[in-house]
Amino acid sequence: MLLSVAAVLLLLSCTSGENPAIQVLLTNKGLQYGKHAGTDWIQRNLEGVTLPDFSGHFTWLHLFKIGFTLTGTRIKKCDLPEPSTEFYPDSTGFKTSLSGLSVALSGEWSTSFMRLRDGGTFDMAVFGVDVTSVVKLGTDAGGHLSVTSVSCDARVVRVDVNIRGGTRRTFPYFVREFRSGIRRQIEIGICPHVKEYIGNLEQHLEAINVFFDVDQALSLDLALTTLPVVSVSSLNLGLKGEFYNIKTHAEPPFEAPSFTVPEQQGYMFSVGLSDFTVNSALYGYYSAGVFRTLINDSVIPPGFPLHLNTSLMGPYIPQLPKMFPGLLMNLRVSATEVPVSSFQPDSVKLSFHGAVEAFAIQPNATETPLFELSVVSNFSSKVWTAGERVKGSASMDNFTLTLVGSNVGPFKTDALEKVARIGVEMVLAKVNETLGEGILLPGLGYAQLVDSVLKVHEGFVVLLSDAEVLTDRGFSSHTDRAE
Repeated sequence: MLLSVAAVLLLLSCTSGENPAIQVLLTNKGLQYGKHAGTDWIQRNLEGVTLPDFSGHFTWLHLFKIGFTLTGTRIKKCDLPEPSTEFYPDSTGFKTSLSGLSVALSGEWSTSFMRLRDGGTFDMAVFGVDVTSVVKLGTDAGGHLSVTSVSCDARVVRVDVNIRGGTRRTFPYFVREFRSGIRRQIEIGICPHVKEYIGNLEQHLEAINVFFDVDQALSLDLALTTLPVVSVSSLNLGLKGEFYNIKTHAEPPFEAPSFTVPEQQGYMFSVGLSDFTVNSALYGYYSAGVFRTLINDSVIPPGFPLHLNTSLMGPYIPQLPKMFPGLLMNLRVSATEVPVSSFQPDSVKLSFHGAVEAFAIQPNATETPLFELSVVSNFSSKVWTAGERVKGSASMDNFTLTLVGSNVGPFKTDALEKVARIGVEMVLAKVNETLGEGILLPGLGYAQLVDSVLKVHEGFVVLLSDAEVLTDRGFSSHTDRAE
């Protein structure tokens, strides 16, 4: 019965009181769309469904209890009105009210009284089913979203039954008693089934993985860090959103700052990502030694003005060809500090501090240290959405080379810096090709994102989006975004 709750929790992907680095904000528009899509899907798929066996009893002549069982009960027709559903801050959850449900059923019946048995088939019409349910959202010790039934009320206005078969001489009052008793049996059985459904949903949520290995170096923690926050117009879920070095699982030397995702009721939901998440990934890669690379002459383009051969380095380091003539060179490039990213209004910044160590390769393959350079570079990028892709462009704001130490004597780095800038610009051109093609926005299982907008704020970025439930997976379609 809790259509809205099921739809919301299926659309959302899902310790400790720390600031979340990722926030998911579901608006009333998203809640109502989820309810509508869920209702449509259930309406289309209910007919022909076989219900679980149903057993009960009624009292005959105020003395004898006659047990009955309904088996093979199939739904022939269902008039399912769309329920009313709303955020319910009083219970930090949802309140769902269904009014006027009517169902036509058929199946087999059997009764038992002492050693007497009887049975046959039936047609049943249940009219005016009203159900009101309140659920509470929370979090368990593992950071999973939890859902608990707070209250449930059910009412059935009327039940009509047509009994066929059986020996009515054996139970002459069966049909009359059954008609009067089955309404109450159905009525008192609705809420236990609702609570059972919620319990099954709770078990499903407990089984959802909130910790993922991203690659060989990083894992991502998406556990809830705080209790869900429910207002009259939205639901906010705060996720840890932290990357870790798989081997060390070390915490970065910085904490996630607090931030507030602006509520946009024109969209179904928003996802806010703090720059803490990006920086935790950079820290994880740095501690895993990913920001280290070896450059040799084989990777230098043929037309590039600099080649890693000591005899060709004269224009940049005049003494080098004289001291080590005709030797190939290796450059070891590494980060000396954790790269830092920051979200600023309408732009993303990245700073990199590194070192370049140069070696001459001797004929016996040993390496002779030549010099070491310090590298400081800063980059800016723009990001946006186009269709269902995130696209961007990056540019270099600053690039400097400084001589840190030399085994070949002092030399000026101006000429090397200019050539290195050309190399970095070539790499950026390749990066911008990829950013121009864009990265496809992730799906949501049974739904895809539509009409998405990306906005960069101070300290965080927000993706505003609607969702379209996929019709080829048994759900209904998208409703237009309100302006």
